[in-house]
Amino acid sequence: MKARRLLLATTLALVVTVGTACGSDKSDDAAVRPDGSVDLSQVTVRAGDQKGTGLQALLTAAGEVETPYKITWSQYQAGPPMLEAINSGAVDIGGVGNAPPIFAAAAKSAIKIVSAYQAGKDGQGIVVPKDSPLRSPEELRGKKIAVTKGSSAHAHLLAVLSKAGVKWDQIEPQYLQPPDALAALTTGRVDAWAIWDPYTAQAEQQANARILVSGNGYVTGDAFYIAGDKALGSKATAAALRDLLARIARAHAWVNTHPEQWAKTYAELTGLPYDVALTVVKRGPYQDHPLDAGAIAAEQGVADAFADAGLIPRKVNIADYTDTRFNDLFPAS
Repeated sequence: MKARRLLLATTLALVVTVGTACGSDKSDDAAVRPDGSVDLSQVTVRAGDQKGTGLQALLTAAGEVETPYKITWSQYQAGPPMLEAINSGAVDIGGVGNAPPIFAAAAKSAIKIVSAYQAGKDGQGIVVPKDSPLRSPEELRGKKIAVTKGSSAHAHLLAVLSKAGVKWDQIEPQYLQPPDALAALTTGRVDAWAIWDPYTAQAEQQANARILVSGNGYVTGDAFYIAGDKALGSKATAAALRDLLARIARAHAWVNTHPEQWAKTYAELTGLPYDVALTVVKRGPYQDHPLDAGAIAAEQGVADAFADAGLIPRKVNIADYTDTRFNDLFPAS
């Protein structure tokens, strides 16, 4: 029960409504003027959020949350269920790690990657209890490892095992959401947990865990914002998404110069202890960049690794699930 309380905020599918207006699930007629311009005051963007990205907290801290359009917020434990909501049309946009869009693409979901940013690699961790005898990735062979299926941690774990010469079928993956995974680790039902910040930092500081191996040398560090095809097909919603992505980039730049202030707001709005929030912030300075050939190729490499391991039902072409119309918002990397 103690482990579950540590992540109580993530066990709720909380929906916070900031306002209502004509959104992407309705006609553009009310928002698009006769001259073709968009009246953003008539648009609602339905944004997905999770504790790992803290988008609503980020925009609030950076002074970017007051938008000319309305935003409704839905909270998710991890990226995969958020992308399911985007695919269904219940959510317009959300931020995830590198693996969720691959699994969504393999399922032929109606989604597109619309922006990319670096968020650091130290927050990706395979954690074990402090007194665990495990000291190297090679020793994960034959062990029970908790991981959220289709998450960035799934990609990290696959990369670590591959580099260590351990095949996927030589471990016992336990597909769990973060609250259940933490409980499994603290009660000894799993040997290790592949996870991302802020849960990595929580495990270290609140659950007597240590990082066996971080993301350095294993992951690209890219995270993405994903939008639904229906939202992108709406002139009004797409205009609001352009403004929102620009705000996110400005908020990222603000965080990089105000880490302590961001950590304080992040902690207050997510319920995280300040020390955990500050650890997370200092691990991951943001760097927005275009969805260029290099970024797409790097994500394709991750997708190919999942396909080669038989963890997705088909090979996917990441370029088919990428929309570069917003690249002009971001400086070249």
